[in-house]
Amino acid sequence: MSQNQLSTRHLLGIKHLTVEDIRLIFDTALEFKEVINRPIKKVPSLRDITVANLFFENSTRTRISFELAEKRLSADVVNFSASSSSVKKGETLLDTVNNILSMKVDMVVMRHPAPGAPIYLSKRIPANIINAGDGTHEHPTQALLDAFSMQLALNDELKGKNIAIFGDILHSRVAMSNIFCLKKLGANVRLCGPPTLIPKHIHKLGVDVSYDIRKTLEWCDIANVLRIQLERQDIKYFPSLREYHNHFGISKKLLDSLDNPVIVMHPGPINRGVELTSDVADSDQSIILQQVENGVAIRMAILYLLSTLRA
Repeated sequence: MSQNQLSTRHLLGIKHLTVEDIRLIFDTALEFKEVINRPIKKVPSLRDITVANLFFENSTRTRISFELAEKRLSADVVNFSASSSSVKKGETLLDTVNNILSMKVDMVVMRHPAPGAPIYLSKRIPANIINAGDGTHEHPTQALLDAFSMQLALNDELKGKNIAIFGDILHSRVAMSNIFCLKKLGANVRLCGPPTLIPKHIHKLGVDVSYDIRKTLEWCDIANVLRIQLERQDIKYFPSLREYHNHFGISKKLLDSLDNPVIVMHPGPINRGVELTSDVADSDQSIILQQVENGVAIRMAILYLLSTLRA
């Protein structure tokens, strides 16, 4: 019998989800994907529910995607930005959230620079918490939309498929959530990037590591290419961006020289000419724009499913 509700009240990380949870989110997202492609893109599923978007770090794509998902579900939306808030005046995270909850908020979507911040909140306040990225720890909705996009692109489940993750693994919460999600779904995962950007002991998560971009591309069905996160790098991990591109960048010329067709993904924003050349990002092999559309459907699914499990 298929599962009809999530096993958890919060989305704190992929680690906290079961395989059945992931499949339920995907099945629900498929239904919402039809909704967002209709002439009338709204449904009343979250009417009378108030969602607060608390972003303690800058974000454009994730925040807009969540806000759009919430409005498509007819929720009331409160947006909060730490850069213009009382946080700068010394207010604690818990005080900030309690003040917002006193306004009768039902669900909180939070991005925070401190790993574990959503878990901390989930133990102290009654609202459903959705982790929109916490430090270099996890970014579960991105991993879910990535895996969902992979399944749609391959028209198949991911069990036994070869998925490569390229780039800045060390600083990437997307990489960690992707690894957890893909392994739960039975995919083979290989990481590829400079040795300085691959965490030590990462193989303990059941992944392979390669430093050869061509061999990795020849092996994989899908290449998920991550952004070089210069803002998180306090020391130089490679000589220059040009040097990085020469050794680990993906160009159309490189893709065309392979015998196997590779689907290319990127969570964005892209450093064009560094991780990917423009002719790859804009090519038929790229599903980057599909990821954006699928992100709204996945976030609608998560919001809807969690709304049925309110305290």
